[in-house]
Amino acid sequence: MNPGPNLAATPAMDVADPADMRRALFGKIAWRLMPFLFLCYLIAQVDRMNIAFAKLQMLDDLGFSELVYGMGAGVFFVGYVLFEVPSNLLMKRYGARRWIARIMISWGAVSAGTLFVHTPAQFYTMRLLLGVAEAGFFPGIIYYLTDWFPRAWRTRMTAIFMTAIAVAGVTVGPVSGVILHSMNGLHGLAGWQWLFVIEGVPSIVLGLATLAWLPASPQQARFLSADEKAQVHALIEAERATVRKVRVGQVLARPLVWVFSAIYGCYGVSFFGFVFWLPTIIKVSGIKDPLAIGMLSTIPWCVAVVAMGFVARWVDRRQHTRTMLMVLSMLAALGWAASPLVASSVGLSMVVLSLAMFGLMASLPVFWNLPTAAWQGRASAVAIALITSVGNLPGLFSPYLVGWIKTATHSMNGAMHMFSGVSLVGALLLAFVPDTPRRASVAR
Repeated sequence: MNPGPNLAATPAMDVADPADMRRALFGKIAWRLMPFLFLCYLIAQVDRMNIAFAKLQMLDDLGFSELVYGMGAGVFFVGYVLFEVPSNLLMKRYGARRWIARIMISWGAVSAGTLFVHTPAQFYTMRLLLGVAEAGFFPGIIYYLTDWFPRAWRTRMTAIFMTAIAVAGVTVGPVSGVILHSMNGLHGLAGWQWLFVIEGVPSIVLGLATLAWLPASPQQARFLSADEKAQVHALIEAERATVRKVRVGQVLARPLVWVFSAIYGCYGVSFFGFVFWLPTIIKVSGIKDPLAIGMLSTIPWCVAVVAMGFVARWVDRRQHTRTMLMVLSMLAALGWAASPLVASSVGLSMVVLSLAMFGLMASLPVFWNLPTAAWQGRASAVAIALITSVGNLPGLFSPYLVGWIKTATHSMNGAMHMFSGVSLVGALLLAFVPDTPRRASVAR
């Protein structure tokens, strides 16, 4: 995937050309920040997704039901939603470097500590604490990027960052499958216990590395010269000067922020369906070995990696954000609706699930074009955190609801139809959103 406009090393250029100077400057910033941020988000997603693979052994070992699993998967979002906005504001106060380091170290410790779970109450507690620990990371990074990149660059940068979700989907299946398959019983620990330890420790390491690698702002970036810092400051401030100032409370009163939240919530229903139930869907098709399930699960995620890069470049060139998002939502709905029809065929299931994954995952980075253009400054921090918080509410009830449907019907078909219907609702809501919000706002 091409990470951004002219991100490769730039040859000697005419320094009098402002466009070339900007490309060189933001290319330099992108190479310094984006690989590290990508890696951090990759590990964050691994720590979210591994519960779906731990489930393959954990439920039998501990005697948990599907409903207990669904409740535990969902309770993560209680802590996550409640602490999302406060965490993002604290990052604004204490700086990205220290706050993101705190988030990563704490979530890595909680994730690894899940190996000690033996009862449903312990399981719920650790999942709740994991949500509290991780709250603020994603909206914090989205806001952080607005301090470094002007609007013309943020689509690509957001796409690079969010592609980590799909890459995590490709990675977590085989790695988790190998751990469950080969380490079960090693040194007296079950495979699922090793899974939480091995996939939790990297978050702690990266959290410590954040303190040395991630600048709090362009003005504190040692890799930029004084002239380059001045250029970044001038470009970002010139963009912010064009927006209308509002109080943070006024952001909450605008219907647009709640429409954005609802749309993001529709994405959340499908996304958590993939994250928490893809291994189970594959198992229903007749595959039993955890390693084989892990390998097959990479197919839709590989499609997502390609989709996110391709669609982001297309939107960057043509700027038809809303239209593309509506088309993608309908593709996701089609894939989910077709899934029950081919549930007995592994090959066809991978095809239709990949179609749903294409529509869903390609939507995520493109979607953020809309709210980041609508608000700036502290208002942007609040709006992004609010949209992420409300949009993640499906994570609270969706896994539990799917578990209830599967328990009541002994089938995943009802859940597939639910995912399809919600994707269509997302497409309908997009019809009420302007393609580019007319008036952006910055908090006083």
